[in-house]
Amino acid sequence: MSAFAMRALVEALCSERCAGRAPGTPGGEAGREIIAGALAAGGLAVSEQSIPGCFGANLLSSIPASGSSVEATERWVLLAAHHDHLGRHGRKTYWGADDNASAIAVLVTVAHALAHERPQRRGVLLAAFDSEEPPYFLSDAMGSEWYAAHSPVPLDRIDAMLCMDIVGHALGDERFPADVRGSIFALGAERSVGTAAHLDALAEVEPRLWVRRLDAEIIPPLSDYDAFWNRGVPFVFLTCGRSRHYHTPDDTPEKLDYEKMAALARWLERWTRETCARPEARVVFDNRRDDASTVRTLIAVLRSLEPVLPEAATGRALAETLLAKCDAQGRLATADRACVSELMRRLESGLE
Repeated sequence: MSAFAMRALVEALCSERCAGRAPGTPGGEAGREIIAGALAAGGLAVSEQSIPGCFGANLLSSIPASGSSVEATERWVLLAAHHDHLGRHGRKTYWGADDNASAIAVLVTVAHALAHERPQRRGVLLAAFDSEEPPYFLSDAMGSEWYAAHSPVPLDRIDAMLCMDIVGHALGDERFPADVRGSIFALGAERSVGTAAHLDALAEVEPRLWVRRLDAEIIPPLSDYDAFWNRGVPFVFLTCGRSRHYHTPDDTPEKLDYEKMAALARWLERWTRETCARPEARVVFDNRRDDASTVRTLIAVLRSLEPVLPEAATGRALAETLLAKCDAQGRLATADRACVSELMRRLESGLE
């Protein structure tokens, strides 16, 4: 799918017909129909996994490894994003363009490419989760929690779960440099053996996109990766962070950066193919912190911001001091972690 086609899908999901895509509503059902049709257009068979607690459903599909069948494919990579949003409240409709129609458009685009030319060694599972938003968030009725508890493939056969949420906007305004506006953050790569190094090798392979690592604990669990993290499944969470339109009726399609989304789709196709082809028999979960990755990302972004935000220099200097405090494993003391979290909060606020 082109950037133009991705925009068309986002606009369909943000239409009056979908009315904000709340789980268990006609608008939520309409959203699922649109997504299922978009996946089917790429030659994918789609099934629904009903979620009793929200009266909605996850949309599922699979792409077996090249030269294999679903039944014969032993190891898998799971690509996922939630499709629901907040729906309609009184006279206000919460359209959910960035949260999370943007990620669904990327997911569908990558699914088409992988279905056209299957990956090697491992297959790809696709999931568009329902009921990620309140009041279901972190409950048993959350779509990803239901999936993890009732997975069509045993979780110990999934070598990587990649989750996307809020991936469609440029960071900051037009004053900001391209390497800031084109940034996307990757959390959790440090939690499995070899994944961080692989992601670092791909950090700048795609023009218009800078993939920057953060430790998963820099924020509380904020999306569908949590159910898999809790069960020891290797995971990566991709996000641009919350914009000023987050969870407001102003989260509308014209505010997204579709060229950035197209770049992310190309990047994710490559990451998925290379992850599927990893030579290990299985990717090992390793729940270790990596504070240094967060601090290095802060330093890089703040350095780029210094010409337009003079106060960024002070933040960068503090981050460099914190980097020097990291131990040999890249970990900080608890008090210093709090300082990193505050720096990250201020950066996100400045990029809204």
